[in-house]
Parts: sequence; C-alpha cells; structure tokens
Amino acid sequence: MTPVERFRELLAIPTVSHVDVTRTDTARFEEFRAALERLYPLVHAHLEREVVAGHSLLYRWRGRSTGEPLLLLAHQDVVDTAGQPWTRDPFAAGIEGEGAEATLYARGAIDDKGALVAIFEAVEEALSEGLVPRADVWLAFGHDEETLGTGAHAMAALLAERGVRPALVLDEGGAVVDGAVPGVAAPTAMIGVAERGTATFDIVAREAGGHASTPPALPATARLARAIDRLRRRPFPRRLVPPVRAMLATAAAHAPAPVRTAFRRTELTAPALTAAFALLGPETNALVRTTAVVTRLEGSAGDNVLATVARATVNVRLLTGDTVSDAAIHVRRAVADPHIDIELRHGGDPSPVSPWQGAAWRRLATAVGETLGDDVVPLPYLQLGASDSRFYTGLTDNVYRFAPFHLTRAERDALHAPDERIRVDVWLRGIRFYRALLAS
Repeated sequence: MTPVERFRELLAIPTVSHVDVTRTDTARFEEFRAALERLYPLVHAHLEREVVAGHSLLYRWRGRSTGEPLLLLAHQDVVDTAGQPWTRDPFAAGIEGEGAEATLYARGAIDDKGALVAIFEAVEEALSEGLVPRADVWLAFGHDEETLGTGAHAMAALLAERGVRPALVLDEGGAVVDGAVPGVAAPTAMIGVAERGTATFDIVAREAGGHASTPPALPATARLARAIDRLRRRPFPRRLVPPVRAMLATAAAHAPAPVRTAFRRTELTAPALTAAFALLGPETNALVRTTAVVTRLEGSAGDNVLATVARATVNVRLLTGDTVSDAAIHVRRAVADPHIDIELRHGGDPSPVSPWQGAAWRRLATAVGETLGDDVVPLPYLQLGASDSRFYTGLTDNVYRFAPFHLTRAERDALHAPDERIRVDVWLRGIRFYRALLAS
C-alpha cells in the first residue's frame, strides 16, 4: 500500500469523540488501533506501546543515548459531522482532482489524523532505513482531544511520574500559510509558542414559567437574549501579548518599510496595531483580545410552555495573561443583570510561553527550511485554539504547536466544518518534515 492509501483507510474509521462519553463508539477506536498495528508493522515491532486511559496510545522509541527525548503529539479522535451540510461522505476519504490539485476530503484530514498518520509514516520509513534516533522519541496520541483531554492528561502524568523531560514537545497548531501577518508576502510557518486558555460559562435566566398564552413582560428567554447582546457589545479589551509581539518583531524583516517600523516599535504602535488587527478578521482579532461567543441555547421543552430556565453556553478563549477569574468578572459586568446567573462549567488558564530562540526552536526552524521550502519564514505566534499540548507544559519549557502543512484560507476554514480536506502533495510533504525532525 502507498502512504496515501494507508491514510485513506485510517480516515475512513469514524473515531468520533463526544463530551457525553456514553455516546462515543469505543469500538471504532479499537478498530483504529488494530489498523495501525497492521499498517505499520515496523513501528509495532520496534517501539514499546502502552494503551493509556482506555484508548490513548503512548509509544517509546529508544535512542542511542540518554539525552533529552523528542515528544510528538497528535490525536486519534475527530469531531462529529452530524448536522453539518457536507457535500461528500465525510468518512469516504475520497480524492478529487489531479496532480498538485488532488485533494483528499474527509473528517480528520487535517484535524488531526493528517499529523498522526504523517508521524507514523515518518517513523515507519526511518525504521526501514535502519535509523536509531540520537535520543528517545516518544509518541503520544490522545483519544479525546476534541472533548475532555483525559487521555493526554493521563499520558502527561505518566511521563512526569517517570521523570521524562523532553527537549522538545510538538503538537498540532499553526500551519504554513500565506497572508497570515498583514504586510508580509512570504509564506510563514506559524509555530505556536503558547495557546489561549479556555472557559465555558452558562448564562442562566430563571422564572416561574407557565402557559405561553400569558407571557410576562420580560420572560426568561428575553432576559437571556438581552444578556447575550450586552456581552456581544462589550468585548474584552485589546492588547499585544508577548507571543504576538514576538511574531511581529520576527516578521518585521519580511515586511515593507512602513509596516516594518510599526512591527519593530510596538511599544509605540500597539494601540494602532491592535485596532487594525481587530478589524482585519476573526483570526487577527483573536490574537489581540480574549474572545467570548455563545455557542448553544436552551429554553422550554414545549412550543406553548414558558421556559422556567433559559440558558446560553458561552465559549471563552483567554489571551495570554488573562485568567478564568478575569473572564468571569468581565462576563458579569457586561451582562449587568442581578437576575442572571453566571455559572462556570469548566476552564483552564492560558499556557506558559515557550521560547522562540534556542536549540529547540532552531531544530524546528531547520526542519521547516529543509522540507517545506527555504522561502518559508518560521514565526512564533499565539495558538488560538486549545490542544493536548497544554497538559505537557509541566514536562519542559519547549512546547510548540505546528502541523507541517501549507494550508489555504478555505482549507483552514473547513476545520470542524463541512468538507474538511487536504491536498495530497501537501500532506506528503508533511511526512518529510517529521522525517527530518526524527533525524535531527
């Protein structure tokens, strides 16, 4: 079988995770594990493997020395496709187009089986060539990154208990993109040196209820709608945090003169830059402020019944330096209604910031230049979403978030959305990145 054929077979297994674990079909994860064993025989003959927390997979490839190891992360699970208007079967893993435009459509093509399978391909190839890594290589593949992260949490705790201190941890995150930084024309490898924290709040309005034919002046649903609109109209303040300042300072050398000056003098230009970033689009806005958005609404169970409880779920992503407590205060002040309850369901503060200089950073940057193009500029940046890497920050200062795929704007927009896809040539090039990293 070819690498692409193996990739398609693994994409066809619907390893969907759910917050309600009773809805997760665990047999699919067992099927996925069995397929990995069959498709990558050298990996499973030479590496030690443990199954952790039920379905997460932890591998150890022993190196020539006792130096600090390399730890590569990815996750097996994918988000549900129910209710999404896919134009193809999300688990058929079909390929459309030819040559450089050949594109593989499947849930998980990028997030995150693209990285997981590329890592397996790189290790299998290295083993076939007789490579023995300089130091140990650990592979950790969680099973519920999209929901609770219990698998990654358990594997990180196990490595900490064993005293494993990696030289470098690499998880999914940024990609190679065009136009990510305003004014920079060169393609950039966006390497996350930190990630935002997450918090889930419920905004809750309560009332006595009754028949919908005799509603009160301000029913719970209307009070809730007013609270949601108030939160929308009072966004979190804008500011430049250290990872974003580092991104701009690094990008300055590749920007035209006026932009270069603005990026280098952020102590003076921060107000103008943050205002511009907030207006340029959702991604740049999220780089300069904590964001909050309502993702779910609940009300009455009947069409003609007043809601006794009306609830909105708010997903908050915390900028470096903000905390869950800060977010709770902001939400309460924005809503400004003593009859609304603000309830924290769960949350975690932003990650520590990893260095964008030093041996670990150079190792990543060298692999980027050798395999993804010498015109690609490695940039430190703030990872906007959460990943399993947050559980590993206690093992080392050098935790990074980057998937070695050159993605278009449309491809990035398809993450967690209909018609997720990756170009075949782009995915194959990513294998070379991991292969170079293993040999470094």
